[in-house]
Amino acid sequence: MRSKLGTGSMIVGAVLVVAALALFLANQWEAAQAAASVDAVLPQIVSEIEQEEPDAGQDPAAPNEMTAVEIDGHSYIGYLSIPGLGLELPVIADWDYDSLKVAPCRYSGAPKTNDLVIAGHNYIRHFGPIDRLQPGDTVDFTDMDGETYHYEVKVVDILSATAVEEMTSGAYDLTLFTCNYDGQARITVRCDRS
Repeated sequence: MRSKLGTGSMIVGAVLVVAALALFLANQWEAAQAAASVDAVLPQIVSEIEQEEPDAGQDPAAPNEMTAVEIDGHSYIGYLSIPGLGLELPVIADWDYDSLKVAPCRYSGAPKTNDLVIAGHNYIRHFGPIDRLQPGDTVDFTDMDGETYHYEVKVVDILSATAVEEMTSGAYDLTLFTCNYDGQARITVRCDRS
């Protein structure tokens, strides 16, 4: 009897190991695709910004509205620079799960209203390393109108996955967030304009 139980447990264990490996490889493939997307889109965004007319910005009566440019089926509002992590990332205008696989996305707010919240996947070339940011580090956001907003990291925090109101409270000028590796919490970087 023991050998049947032992063999069955070994088979279940082997199946679980193979399933975990398949999940790991799928996540690595998605991360590689996301990195390739960033590498392809970022130069196009920078080129679009450089070609922008100096007074081509949006109506000042609508500060939450942002100029967006469509590239490869996604609307981009600009890009983030995080020098301390060596990251430059395009930012998609509105978030959804499929867009998060391509680039970080605006979750809510805008730079002009000092309440911009950006979500990103925890891929290594997206927001995976943001937990290494420290108070005093810098983050820049350049919008499609060519205006660069400079921020300083104030707090790196962990919020529960359901803390949506706390995430979007507007207490900070810029918030970056991503899931931790088990998806149960949000690594949250809070910044103020510098």
